Amino acid sequence: MVVSRCFTMKSLKMFSVQRRGMHLLKDKAYINGEWVKATSNAVYPVQNPADDNVITELPDMDAADAKTAVDAAANTFKTWRDTTAKERSYILRKWFNLCEKHSDDLAAIITAEAGKPLAESKGEIAYGNSFLEWFADTARHINGEIIPSPWPNKQILLTRQPLGVVSVITPWNFPYAMITRKVGALMAAGCTCVIKPSEDTPLSALAAAELAEQAGVPKGVINVITSSRKNAPGVGKVLCEDENVGCISFTGSTFVGKILYGQAAKGIKRVALELGGNAPYIVFPSADIEHALDQAMLAKFRNNGQACIGANRFLIHEAVYDKFVEGFKSRIGKKCILGPGTKEGVTCGPLINKEQAKKVSGLVDDAVSKGAEALIGGKFAKELGDKFYESTLLVNVKPDMNIYNEEIFGPVASCLKISSEEEALKIANSTRSGLAAYVFTKDLGQAFRMSRQLEFGMVAINDGILSAAEPAFGGIKESGIGREGSLHGAEEYTDIKYTLMSALDK
Repeated sequence: MVVSRCFTMKSLKMFSVQRRGMHLLKDKAYINGEWVKATSNAVYPVQNPADDNVITELPDMDAADAKTAVDAAANTFKTWRDTTAKERSYILRKWFNLCEKHSDDLAAIITAEAGKPLAESKGEIAYGNSFLEWFADTARHINGEIIPSPWPNKQILLTRQPLGVVSVITPWNFPYAMITRKVGALMAAGCTCVIKPSEDTPLSALAAAELAEQAGVPKGVINVITSSRKNAPGVGKVLCEDENVGCISFTGSTFVGKILYGQAAKGIKRVALELGGNAPYIVFPSADIEHALDQAMLAKFRNNGQACIGANRFLIHEAVYDKFVEGFKSRIGKKCILGPGTKEGVTCGPLINKEQAKKVSGLVDDAVSKGAEALIGGKFAKELGDKFYESTLLVNVKPDMNIYNEEIFGPVASCLKISSEEEALKIANSTRSGLAAYVFTKDLGQAFRMSRQLEFGMVAINDGILSAAEPAFGGIKESGIGREGSLHGAEEYTDIKYTLMSALDK
């Protein structure tokens, strides 16, 4: 694979790329301000999902390495927690400025390790950088309270204090933004961290750590450990159970989230979990259908459908169903251009790995075997490789099909016909997931009713994209605990301390 405006490394460890940004591509982990190997000297390959070429090899760290990283973060916390909010704000701002300067380099790394089209990778970098900028400002607004006292000679003070070392475990679908969203917040609050990026996409995490070091982030505040799937359980156990860890911040599947939650419970750890979604996309007769279709393309096919808030079930009112489906099919055919992320004009890259490709194709095959129809797509583009799945539109989807109930996490849209607001709510809420929902209507009363009655942490009215640094991001039910972004995102990493000032009349 050839990546334009990218990076290079030693010829034995790197495929051919243009010579740009080579200092951001790392082949070691980052602990206590040092670039280190695994204590076992074991390594594992990081591959480009578009063609399976090995980009480089990284340390395959184990539980002992994870313990070293946690200890480093715990030691640094003793001093970092006492820095002023102004100082933390200044450092975060410097980190943001450097990441902005190297946006193209960071985007090239994401395209190499995650397969995203380069334009989309640049979009993720801009999105991820917005969190560093936001939390640079937020650091100086994490305030306490003075509460009116019931006693004439006493004063009640509530202050927010950093809770300690945070274990940050991030996914492969947004490998950069999920780190900046968490690490920017916890640093603003005065915490330190150990980051365990996905084994599929660790290179952007290491590049971010390099820029953090250049920005003057003290050693031990940010630590990045890398491991293969084989060592991930042992590493995760340390990150959840070590007594020096105060919080586990995880974005990923509900299945893994439940495991980590159970491990955290052993030490009564704070958790911040952003888990799987099953987002309904509801279109009512009053909606602007052309606008709803344009937004549907964003809500479904961003990152090739590999997004936790991606639209999963399209619930279209019978009065506009045929028009919507016809328009959706047309747009998919014209705008979903499959190929390697470095090729100009490509809008949809490969799925991240063979397991994900097998899952997506399995859901479609099951649905078709039970009577669903693929109006477009529905198969692999084998001429491109074994992880390129065609953008697909399914109709005649029924409750007995796996795709009706499961999160797809791929480029497959399933359309269901509804006849009423009540039916839309019944179908939308019939899931244990509760992350995001989308509603398209011009009826103001209906918009407020849907917002109130949809059992989801986030509801977008007449929009297919709802993520930003300013609002509170998160779900309910089995889609997670806590919020990211906004002031609330920083407060997740603080404890409230109550101080009673007494004998003021003495």
